[in-house]
Amino acid sequence: MDIRLHKNATTTPARRAAIQASDKPVRELAREFGVSEDTIRRWRKRETTEDGSHTAHRLRTTLTPEQEAVVVALRRTLWLSLEDMLAVTREFLNENASRSAVHRLLKRHGISTMPTEAKPRRPSKPFQAYDPGYLHVDVKYLPQMADEDRRRYLFVAIDRATRWVFVDICADKSASTARRFLRKLHKACPVRIRTLLTDNGKEFTDRLFGVRAKGASGDHEFDQLCEALGIEHRLTRPKTPQTNGMVERFNGRISEVLATHHFDSRASLEQTLKRYVHLYNHHLPQKALDHQPPIQAMKSWYAERPDLFHRKPRNHPGPDSYTE
Repeated sequence: MDIRLHKNATTTPARRAAIQASDKPVRELAREFGVSEDTIRRWRKRETTEDGSHTAHRLRTTLTPEQEAVVVALRRTLWLSLEDMLAVTREFLNENASRSAVHRLLKRHGISTMPTEAKPRRPSKPFQAYDPGYLHVDVKYLPQMADEDRRRYLFVAIDRATRWVFVDICADKSASTARRFLRKLHKACPVRIRTLLTDNGKEFTDRLFGVRAKGASGDHEFDQLCEALGIEHRLTRPKTPQTNGMVERFNGRISEVLATHHFDSRASLEQTLKRYVHLYNHHLPQKALDHQPPIQAMKSWYAERPDLFHRKPRNHPGPDSYTE
């Protein structure tokens, strides 16, 4: 039988049972078992012979019960890492929260370890270092909502150096839509965009492969806008999505958000995605950025290389707003 005793216990379960069954005086039992009279009185009052829990009935924590509920719900919904959870908790809930306090909270609720499906499936390779202005662009399908008659698309751009992200939800992924997205991106991005890397989708290029293989003509409207804005448009090699892996990884984060949320309308989906992008840009530290959020990394670059920017990067006015 597996018996677990407190490290300072002076009696065994057998002795405790004998104490509870005996009619002898307290002083006599104390001398017989070599323990204090208080120990005899304590075990005579109990109905069990097992050690009680030494955990405090009320834990002294920095977070209130309401704040703890928010942290637990956020973890179960987005499965953010511990570092990301700490950043969100300090920013929105309690600035005095410690890393150990958040970890203990997650452990108490059995969610300190992320499930297998929430972990990266394979190690990632580092990207070649570039100054700000080299952006990866991709398009992601969005689930169709009950109040929609067709599915929409999420255009995503991410800067390689600062990990700053810009997104736009569009009704289709045509060339004209890609062109509009580029105009919005150029207006929203504080960095001077020098290079865009995209796949070979028809929305980005007229390059063809296979039997009708041909190179990009430069007449595609997305290419024409890139040229007008002074942006170099690069294309990935066929069947090599890992070349554009940085934006693919962010799309993986979006997939986790979509899989762990229930949306009842297109507005609910759109609001959640925009809030997540704001959270990512302004509050989630990135290991590749020395544990800074993208906007802070962008500010650090601006302090050293203002020539790479066409305006000073600034924080958005609040967590519930999103500016294009």
